[in-house]
Amino acid sequence: MLVRLTSSTSGEIVMFAEHLHALFEWIGKETTARGVFITEQLPEAIDRLRHGVEEERAAAKRLAEEKRANPVKEKNRDDEEDENGDGDEKKNEPEEIVTLGQRAQPLINMMQWTLKEGGFILWEAPQDF
Repeated sequence: MLVRLTSSTSGEIVMFAEHLHALFEWIGKETTARGVFITEQLPEAIDRLRHGVEEERAAAKRLAEEKRANPVKEKNRDDEEDENGDGDEKKNEPEEIVTLGQRAQPLINMMQWTLKEGGFILWEAPQDF
């Protein structure tokens, strides 16, 4: 499901409900089908999102340090074949993961612009998310 966020001053963005739900948890906002961030709520919401991003980065850094300190030998997949009998073509490509912190950036930017102009942000979804 998609959620449309519309700023009274800086346009709109559309996000997947599952990602926005997690971001709203960081902020402490209910995930109702419709809602609003008024101007007075934006500074705290921005701070909470930034704090969530920093916590996520710190957790990722700790995890990376643990992996370096305790390397686990991964299974060699060079000789394996996938279900179709073809070799694993992407075995040497690193898996790209989009973090919640990265997903938060468009919302943070929208909130900053909206706050700067003294506006508000409305959101709308087909149902509570």
